[in-house]
Order: sequence, then structure tokens, then C-alpha cells
Amino acid sequence: MYCRTFCTKTGAERTGDAAEDVDVIYVSKTGERTAVKGRVGQNAMYLAHESGVEIEGACEASLACCTCHVYVNQPFYDRLPEPKEDEEDMLDMAPFLKANSRLSCQITLTKELSGIELTLPAATRNFYVDGKKPTPH
Repeated sequence: MYCRTFCTKTGAERTGDAAEDVDVIYVSKTGERTAVKGRVGQNAMYLAHESGVEIEGACEASLACCTCHVYVNQPFYDRLPEPKEDEEDMLDMAPFLKANSRLSCQITLTKELSGIELTLPAATRNFYVDGKKPTPH
């Protein structure tokens, strides 16, 4: 039951036809745009990792950090389910919080999200104090 609810298929595990493609645009903090194709059911943070987009995701989508914080463009923000309390708690710790802030690890791609633009904030806050920047998992 756990994986039917929480796991996403990535890479070679993905199957299906082009009708399941979801266009996603990631915008870096410097304004660089990266357009990628995801799949229905895929997690936006893991898609970013697969696509070389620098979203950290320090807690590996366990809702224990806010390092995958993004801004979601309209009208797509309104198409997302309301954030759950755990996500809101983590967002409260995110620097540069805006009304359209979400954690990308909590965004599951749907056909209705095709064209979504996810913009990375100027900075994120991790719990490391030694300057180490972990690589995405």
C-alpha cells in the first residue's frame, strides 16, 4: 500500500504513451529556463533531479526540510491540491516564502499541470553548518 500511495516511477520504470507526458519548466534563481517532459504521476522534485535541475531535496521527500521549495505559476498553483499541514509547517521555515510557494516533493504531476512553471527561490535553508552542499539523491 505504501508504494501505491507515495512512490513514483522514474527513468526506465516509466511506461505509457505520449498522452501521459507533462511539460514542466524549471526556472533557476538566475532566470535560466529548463524545459523537460515528465510523466503523469511523477514527483516534480525527482523529475528535477533526473533533469539536472539544482533542487536539493535534502530530506528525500520525507517532509523534514524545505530545500525543494519552489514558486508555482498561475493558473497552475490553483490546480494543485491544498498543501497538507506537514507541508505548510515546512514552508513556514522557507526563506523567501511567497503566496505561491510549494515544496516540489509534494507536487505530483497530472495532465492538468502540463505547462507548469516551477521557479527556484534565491536561496534555501538547509541544516548543514559546515558549508557542505549535498548532491541530490
